[in-house]
Amino acid sequence: MRIDAHQHYWKLSRDDYGWLTPELPMLYRDFMPSDLTEQLQKHGINKTIVVQATPTLEETEFLLSLCDQHDTLAGVVGWLDFEATTFKDTFIALRENPYFIGMRLMLQDIDASAYLLRPIVIENLKFLTKHDFPVDLLIKESQLPTIVKLLELIPDLKAVIDHIGKPQIAKQEKAPWEKLISKVAAYPNVYCKLSGMATEADFSIWNESDFSFYINHVIESFGKKRVMFGSDWPVCLLAASYSQVIDILLINLPETVTDNEVDDIFGFNASRFYNLKISHHT
Repeated sequence: MRIDAHQHYWKLSRDDYGWLTPELPMLYRDFMPSDLTEQLQKHGINKTIVVQATPTLEETEFLLSLCDQHDTLAGVVGWLDFEATTFKDTFIALRENPYFIGMRLMLQDIDASAYLLRPIVIENLKFLTKHDFPVDLLIKESQLPTIVKLLELIPDLKAVIDHIGKPQIAKQEKAPWEKLISKVAAYPNVYCKLSGMATEADFSIWNESDFSFYINHVIESFGKKRVMFGSDWPVCLLAASYSQVIDILLINLPETVTDNEVDDIFGFNASRFYNLKISHHT
């Protein structure tokens, strides 16, 4: 079972994608499941996990509706307002939909340290932890110290770092990302998505070797059971095609990775993390 653990669909006419403007012509159009079908078949990807792209409940409901119509969708990582007094009730209602498999905190453009220390946010994250419900963390490298503090407060939080924490790949900088991502990896319930890397490199002149250190360090830190492939399609198209994103990862995997471990990285780890009803290696 091959799974793309991180991609997006959107429909401009829904009109709640604040970041999506004509200044991004490559992305400023509808991207729906039919647009990805050919690439999934080409690469033997059986299922995808579609991740929210805007902080609205309406978009989460839109993505959930797509799951009923397209069998390539394994589930939705949606959005809820962690500061809302209705958070728990809304969560319980959404959980009745079997395709609601995760939730994402969009932290990269806000003061994450202030936000994550608010008592109601901590309370609701602990609530999700009690329900064994996964949380995606969209952050920048500079916010990794805040994630370390969060994990000190909630050490059993079931979380995944999106886009390997967005290190400075274009500049080929290792510090401080290298040590910080290892600190995060020390928490056994935290996974890492090998996703969103092409758009952290130089869009126009990247080489496969630019990603070698980062991919190998993530796998060394988290191990081969807590990392997962994600294309970040269609955002990846700013820098790389779907095929190129897959090649970037395959070319840079450690030589010691076995076929079974490749299967883990390209599907079974995501299945385990998101509690999908798909058999996986023990």
